[in-house]
Amino acid sequence: MGKIALTLVIIGALNWLLVGLFEWDLVAALLGGDYHRESSWFSRIVYIVVGLCGLYCLKYLFMDESRART
Repeated sequence: MGKIALTLVIIGALNWLLVGLFEWDLVAALLGGDYHRESSWFSRIVYIVVGLCGLYCLKYLFMDESRART
């Protein structure tokens, strides 16, 4: 269950990274909806930081669970 939750969090963070960098919502583009978002610079910076954190969390997705607990 933890790997599924982490995967979804990473996908969400990467989606926000795309919104922050390119004003493009991948999830909306794939599943329907308004995939072009215009945002303020401050919100785009927040989206980019969240996306970068998602990239950082990729290492936890592939980490052995016994190592993750220590």
